Amino acid sequence: MTEVRFYHLIEQRLERVLPQLLEVSLQRGWRVVVQAGSDERVEALDAHLWTFRDDSFLPHGTARGPDAADQPVLLTADEGNANDATVRFLIDGVPLPADVSQYERLVLIFDGNDDELVARAREQWLQAKAQGCEASYWQPDDSGRWVQKA
Repeated sequence: MTEVRFYHLIEQRLERVLPQLLEVSLQRGWRVVVQAGSDERVEALDAHLWTFRDDSFLPHGTARGPDAADQPVLLTADEGNANDATVRFLIDGVPLPADVSQYERLVLIFDGNDDELVARAREQWLQAKAQGCEASYWQPDDSGRWVQKA
C-alpha cells in the first residue's frame, strides 16, 4: 500500500524544507523523483540544491540530463520516473500520478498561504484515500519540527 504524506508549509519555505526531506530520503537509501509544476521551477530547484548549504552535497540531476536514470534524486516537470524512484515528491500542486501503486511513498508539499494549493491538497487527500492509500497530514510545531496531525 502506498503511503501518502501531506506536508503543510505554514511559515516555512519549500526551498528550506525540500532539501531537508531529500537528505533524509537519501540517508534511508531511497531513490527519489521530485515533480514540479514547470521546467522553470525545476531549473530553479536544480540551482538551489547545489548551493542550499555550504557544508552539504545533495546528489541530484534533472530529467533533461543525459544521466537521468543514474540520479538518486531526479527533478522533473513531467510524470516520468526515469530513475526508477520508489518515492515521489509532488510540489506546486501537481496531480497524483496515474498509478500511485508504483511508489512506496508519495510526499505532497503545499503552501498553506495559497488557498488554491490548500484546496488542491484537500482534493488530493480524498483521491489518495479513495485509492486505498495510507494518508497522513503533517504540520510544523512551534520549533519547526514536523508533527503528524492526521
